[in-house]
Amino acid sequence: MTGTFPDLVRRARSLVAGGRRAVLGIAGPPGAGKTTLAESLLAALAPEPPAGLTAGGWVAHVPMDGFHLADVELDRLGLRDRKGAPDTFDGWGYSALLRRLLDDRDDMVYVPGFERVLEQPIAGAIGVPRTARLILTEGNYLLLGEGRWAGLREVFSEVWYTDLDPAERLRRLIARHVRFGKSPEAARAWATGTDERNAALIATTRDRADLVVPSALLCSLRADPADGFSP
Repeated sequence: MTGTFPDLVRRARSLVAGGRRAVLGIAGPPGAGKTTLAESLLAALAPEPPAGLTAGGWVAHVPMDGFHLADVELDRLGLRDRKGAPDTFDGWGYSALLRRLLDDRDDMVYVPGFERVLEQPIAGAIGVPRTARLILTEGNYLLLGEGRWAGLREVFSEVWYTDLDPAERLRRLIARHVRFGKSPEAARAWATGTDERNAALIATTRDRADLVVPSALLCSLRADPADGFSP
């Protein structure tokens, strides 16, 4: 556990001591505030780099959601109704991307993003320049360690787990589904069905994290209005 958001900022900044490139992972179940935490860290870190680094471009955010399989592939595999489960992501591609970033050879690496309105990955949506020393990445299965996620844990300097109160997490998740087009009934059914099954699996990985970010701290962060909730 950790006490305050400034504690998190200091800990994240320390990962790139000496100018090395590092990947900080943020794991947790759907709706637990992973993206909000990553974006809050990005905003706090970007203007205040460690000594010897340039403000702004020294930290980057690479979401795992860009490695969702597209709906056309989920349909081919018969997995559309399980979207968000471990086997509905390109975990191999995500791991390869992070390893390429750690290789630190390319002037620019383009990575996919995820468009929530379309509910589809978008190729080449995010550019990570070579000046980026700290890579913030967040997703559900960073600590899973099996199947296509095997070996991923070793890529990260640290992984933090977002431990949001379950009732608040469900409220936020339903609100987000409604915000992006589901009816309230469909949003609740998806959040308490597919999402909840995935959340139960992700919860089994909590003890593998280097740090657990508590619910009170997560609730204090300013959320993205697109998520449809406020702290």
